[in-house]
Amino acid sequence: MICQIFILSSKGDHLIYKDFRGEAGSDVVGVFYEKVTALTGDQPPVVMSHKDVHFVHVRQGGLYWVATCSSDSSPFTIVEFLNRLTSLVKDYCGSLSEKSVQMNFALIYELLDEVVDYGYIQTTSSDVLKNFIQTEAVTSRPFSLFDLSNVALFGAETQQSKVAPSSAATRPIQTSREQGGKSEIFVDVIERMSVVIGSNGVLMKADVEGEIRVKCYMPSCSEMRIGLNEEFSIGKSQLRGYGAAVRVDECSFHQAVRLDEFDSNRILRLCPSQGEQTVMQYQLSDDLPTAPPFRLYPTIERDSGGRLLLMYLKLRCDLPPKSSAISVCVSVPVPRGSVSLSQELSSPDQSSELKLQSRVIEWRIPRFTGGTQLSALFKLEVSSLSSSSNPVYS
Repeated sequence: MICQIFILSSKGDHLIYKDFRGEAGSDVVGVFYEKVTALTGDQPPVVMSHKDVHFVHVRQGGLYWVATCSSDSSPFTIVEFLNRLTSLVKDYCGSLSEKSVQMNFALIYELLDEVVDYGYIQTTSSDVLKNFIQTEAVTSRPFSLFDLSNVALFGAETQQSKVAPSSAATRPIQTSREQGGKSEIFVDVIERMSVVIGSNGVLMKADVEGEIRVKCYMPSCSEMRIGLNEEFSIGKSQLRGYGAAVRVDECSFHQAVRLDEFDSNRILRLCPSQGEQTVMQYQLSDDLPTAPPFRLYPTIERDSGGRLLLMYLKLRCDLPPKSSAISVCVSVPVPRGSVSLSQELSSPDQSSELKLQSRVIEWRIPRFTGGTQLSALFKLEVSSLSSSSNPVYS
């Protein structure tokens, strides 16, 4: 049973607050933020308690999505509900951010009224909610010169202009045709790669987690068929065909996917509902079919005084020049006794931070174009250095 739901910004600002039962005071919002900010470490526990109040929260879009519940409630159910609630808000508002929540507070309150009744979860299905939600989303898209990148000389149409812009799949699902709404379906393949590289540049471990997402803007959609590679195999014992095998260690499918043609023809059948849903998830570890798309060239030096550690990193992206890797994060473990960090980065959009709690340097690259190389020089001050302080990069 859910008592309250509230959404907070990363600074603790109250964006949404809904009390379903009136059993807890309004001061629980401040209590939660004090508890979550007082904890050490990067990942606070999902479930926390204060007296008779139990807090369950998730972090999405830089916001805290919090529910208070009674002691007899299942925390796993509440976590799943909060994740589905964030997906609903993203579908109806177009994006998850502090600004979109502030601009669409009336729409979010209307969603909460339909989704939860007196603390009991009613539905999280967009097919059911579309019959009751009447408020249209408020969107704000500032002008950007990047919007003109598809326009050729004298406005002539180019081949690139036939490609939908990246913002096409981030509009609300209930956008009217006057606001640019179309009956469309977008299919995205998203992969996250985690690579561990030794201080000598040798690959030690590589993992890939991927998913196929479908974003549907059609009020009613008939059956959709997604065809995978015929050589797609799950595990080493299911190699198929005569071409190069496309193998994953394990995969899972959405409950709405029909798999009666998957074994024979590698076809996924589904009738997608409005909004975004993950059709398939897959995972591959260690035995990658090709080399990772990144190469790291590290150089480590110590000054004569023994308190300064110099780390020069060159990172190359071997993707095709027309492709890019986004949200690249390089984690460099540092020795104990690290005090401060100064850095020199090859471009202004990069950032780095020394996290003393986890003893790592995080080098973040928002966008890494294929065929290019980036570099970073880290000067780390350490109170005491040993001869075996060689980091492992990930």
